[in-house]
Amino acid sequence: MNNLSKKALNIFIGFAILIAIWQTVILVTTINENLFPTPLMVWEAIISLIADGTLFVHLQISLFRFATGYILAVVIAIILGLFLGRMERVWNIVDPIVQVLRPVAPIAWAPFIVLWFGIGNAPAIVIIFIAAFFPVLLSTVSAVKKVDKTYLKVAENLEIKQPQLMMKIILPAAFPYIANGLHIALGTAWIFLVSGGEMVGAQSGLGYLIVDARNLLRLDLVLAGIIFIGLCGLILDKLIMVFEKWIQKQWGVAQPQQNKGRKIVPDTLC
Repeated sequence: MNNLSKKALNIFIGFAILIAIWQTVILVTTINENLFPTPLMVWEAIISLIADGTLFVHLQISLFRFATGYILAVVIAIILGLFLGRMERVWNIVDPIVQVLRPVAPIAWAPFIVLWFGIGNAPAIVIIFIAAFFPVLLSTVSAVKKVDKTYLKVAENLEIKQPQLMMKIILPAAFPYIANGLHIALGTAWIFLVSGGEMVGAQSGLGYLIVDARNLLRLDLVLAGIIFIGLCGLILDKLIMVFEKWIQKQWGVAQPQQNKGRKIVPDTLC
């Protein structure tokens, strides 16, 4: 049995155990099925959401909001991080501000965001942006500071100037560490999209689907929505990993843990 088959078997066994425990809890307790739906009821809810197209409508909207907010946050945070990582004096001034704002949950800004941007896509996109921005910014600044000074000296000897220095030396060398921030930002942004952005000031999306189902006391639909949210988060994380590996292949770099004992050398300097 190959690794893929073993992984698939382990996943199947894990979910089978989870469903068995779920069903057992319902059988041995007196909880009303309307308050704690059975696996069969949730499965039927999933089929109904797929059959009538409701799932795809809300999923499409959620993915659009997520992609817009996340991509904007990543692009802006990486650009700022590359420059702030190189400008130590400026970063020493900006860092305290970032450290004060970073722990504030994006949903805490919801009253201002709804007042400023109204309802619809904009509030959710802004919340996603805030959730994704700080992890990527901090990981980028840290990554730039970790770039081996030897690379910069070699680039200076080769008379490599900006913007080539930033794009061909610093960014490829820093990317394996920036990738950690991309994963953290993705998880944080997806959580706040469905738990905050679409539950406050939105009339559509997976988060709104759960709220609407809760108001109708359709907890089978609530659990179905939770399952879809988890699956989408897993798929998005895997897509980021594929993108990360593709970028590393293009630049000839590898994950930090794969480089123990040796330096990460961008192809430009090879």
